[in-house]
Amino acid sequence: MGYICVHSFCMKNFLLSLVLIVSLSSSAQIYQSYNINLISLIQPNTGAPGVDGRLYSGCWGWYQTSKNKEYGICGTSNGTYFIDVSSPSTPSVCAFVAGKPNCTYREVKTYQNYCYIVSDDTPTNKFTIVDMQYLPDSVHLVHYSDSIIPRAHTIWVDKNNLYVGAVTYTNGFSAMNVYSLATPSVPLLLKKLQQDVPFINYVHDMYVKNDTIYASCADQGLYVLQFLPSTNTFTQLGSYTGYQSHGYNHSSTLTKDGKHLLFCDEVPNSLPIHFVDVQNLGNIQPVKDFHPNDLTTPHNPFQKDNFIMVSCYQDGLYIYDVSQPSNINIAGYFDTHPQGGANINNYGASGYRGNWGAYPYLPSGIILANDMQNGMFILDASVAYTTNISNPVSVSSLTETKNQIHVFPNPVSNVLQVTLPAVGNFNLQITDVAGKRVFEKTIGSNLVESLSLKNFPNGVYLISLQGEHVNTAQKIIVQH
Repeated sequence: MGYICVHSFCMKNFLLSLVLIVSLSSSAQIYQSYNINLISLIQPNTGAPGVDGRLYSGCWGWYQTSKNKEYGICGTSNGTYFIDVSSPSTPSVCAFVAGKPNCTYREVKTYQNYCYIVSDDTPTNKFTIVDMQYLPDSVHLVHYSDSIIPRAHTIWVDKNNLYVGAVTYTNGFSAMNVYSLATPSVPLLLKKLQQDVPFINYVHDMYVKNDTIYASCADQGLYVLQFLPSTNTFTQLGSYTGYQSHGYNHSSTLTKDGKHLLFCDEVPNSLPIHFVDVQNLGNIQPVKDFHPNDLTTPHNPFQKDNFIMVSCYQDGLYIYDVSQPSNINIAGYFDTHPQGGANINNYGASGYRGNWGAYPYLPSGIILANDMQNGMFILDASVAYTTNISNPVSVSSLTETKNQIHVFPNPVSNVLQVTLPAVGNFNLQITDVAGKRVFEKTIGSNLVESLSLKNFPNGVYLISLQGEHVNTAQKIIVQH
């Protein structure tokens, strides 16, 4: 098909005004955070939500080298928005490409100046390819059809290949396909996974690096595969199944050195984050399981340098320092979903709320994070990065209280969130001004603890944390 120009559309001035209002007014909302600051919040979607109430889903980013501009790409229930975030405090919508309305899922990835968009919603869906080189003025729609990919759940780009998970046809299904992007506007099917590895019946998501595929295969577990471009064949390198606290293997990411993999299980709710050693793919070994909070459901992880950030349902974005695999530390978090979760000690009836995904790879270092109900957050995590790269907070260091335990909010009226220095065995106590112990808890695998203080009388208390090489305390105020 020929190029169709999708302009910034006539409502650009209106949307820009809307964006500015949202960005300024967002400061009135309190978002619990630690070492991550809110720059702005944009809520471009004016369409109807998906069937379960979701307005936003996948997000990605793109850097336009020719114009030195940065963009956020925001998947929503009615299409995809291209947002100029070069001035992150005043983001503006540049263009919009409509898709299937009332859509719950939409995922996006980029290659060169092209953006690829898929949806796994019920038919009718169309695979979308967008040429972004004309931004910030417009984007050009170069493919909008079900002829190549009618319906799919996730996509990933490695080298010049496009990997597509859970491809649904009108008359069949493929667990995963790989397409050549030698001609980016016309992906060419190279191979279907079942042609070489027929026992894998579903690939929910995949992380691919240098032709090695870490395939999250839902209830079948994790499989490591290799795609050989010279012969267009898949081979199995390893697997990790039947592990402790296993569930629906959802998504994964590698550490910077490629020695460890962090992955998330989505169903049932509240399963831990898994961190495994993949140096020997024939014998993958567990290193550590941990929770952001007891009831948090981790969704999508992303690696940047010595950090891995995890988008979590209802509890926002968490950043972990994984430079020392045996001693994983929390570097920061930002709760994009104050309506529910640990911050109010109420996860509600639906688990599918909160932070869907993030994009931390723009040259400026800002993070884009899509919340399913609240829009795209533009975040500054520079404090989290710099604090932990050069001087990681760990249980082996004896530093000031501020570096060992962080509480929010303070004063507190209902739920107190306590950020711990690392995963480990700690004894947490709260005492009143007379020294009487009023609360005690042993902590194991959580990096953030949510404590309900709604029944505590108003007053000043001391919260203390004790463990190996750690003995620290901090004053809190309960004020109802």
